[in-house]
Amino acid sequence: MNNLFRSISLILILTLNYSCIGKKSSDNEMSNLEIVKHSEKNTLKFTSGIRSIYQDNNGNYWLGSHKEGVSYYDGKSFRYFTKKDGLADNQIRSIKGDTSGNVWFGTANGVSVYNGKKFTSYSTKISDPKSKWNTTIGNLWFNAGKSEGVNRYDGKNMNYLIFPKPKSESIDDSYGVTDISKDKEGNVWIGTYAMLFNFDGNELNVFNNNKLKLNDGEKLHIRSVFADSQGRIWVGNNGIGVLLLENNSTINFTKKNGLIHNSNFNNSYTSPTGTLERVFVIEEDAEGNIWFGDRDSGAWKFDGKTITNYTIDSKLTSPMIWCIYNDNTNNLLFGMADGGVYKFNGKSFDKMF
Repeated sequence: MNNLFRSISLILILTLNYSCIGKKSSDNEMSNLEIVKHSEKNTLKFTSGIRSIYQDNNGNYWLGSHKEGVSYYDGKSFRYFTKKDGLADNQIRSIKGDTSGNVWFGTANGVSVYNGKKFTSYSTKISDPKSKWNTTIGNLWFNAGKSEGVNRYDGKNMNYLIFPKPKSESIDDSYGVTDISKDKEGNVWIGTYAMLFNFDGNELNVFNNNKLKLNDGEKLHIRSVFADSQGRIWVGNNGIGVLLLENNSTINFTKKNGLIHNSNFNNSYTSPTGTLERVFVIEEDAEGNIWFGDRDSGAWKFDGKTITNYTIDSKLTSPMIWCIYNDNTNNLLFGMADGGVYKFNGKSFDKMF
């Protein structure tokens, strides 16, 4: 009888142990699945590069890609929007917000706005161009996609404004907009590949090679323009480096600081390390330092006296920086052409997304 009781007890113990082991295994599997799912939601999927960054009033980040649309990050997970969701195009060149909390996207093929529920898109009205800029109003300015001109939103309509057609010195000259910046006086500076424009609210002023006092062999190929807090205008080129407009004069900032190795314009070769020749983005941080993002040589900081060159991440296949953004808490963020967003920690860069 005792032997029978011992046998039954042993069988019960073994059964319970097996059941517990099975339950632990199942729990671990569920835990692993949850971890994987959570990890996927917190990993940015973009691989084509980050062309624009914006943080809204609620602290959410919007990340615009080169080819894959836009991603929204609320601090917990990423959500993605593409043309299928109503975007005008999957290349997001600029992101900004308005006073009503709407988020606007300047794309490669029109402008889109998101009101928290849906997208509304505006195509460039090339059939109804406006040459008199002072007849339009509005503080929201965007590129016009493939068209040579800008889009300006007046609160109801998107107005397509065309440039007075300069006499081109070359058939390669293009007046497609590459960047827009507003100075502290409210003037709007517009960079195109072949020309710099300034709209003072009444007249459109043209800054060509002669007005910018470029030397023979130098040619504009503007990729960025930035009006800083001191009233200086910085113009980043792909080839001849950075031009600085200050006190009614223009200097080649790159050349003055010995950071250019060849004054002949050529945007096909890769510039060597230690040069500041191909500047695709310019930004100012909370301390007044001016930052440059170079296609071939990474990030540069100018503190008013010293210029410092930084490598964002040596593991990236490309050092090219598409955008630099100062967020709501003065974190300086860098959107890379290789994909991902990095934050400057005061000395080096930490990967954020």
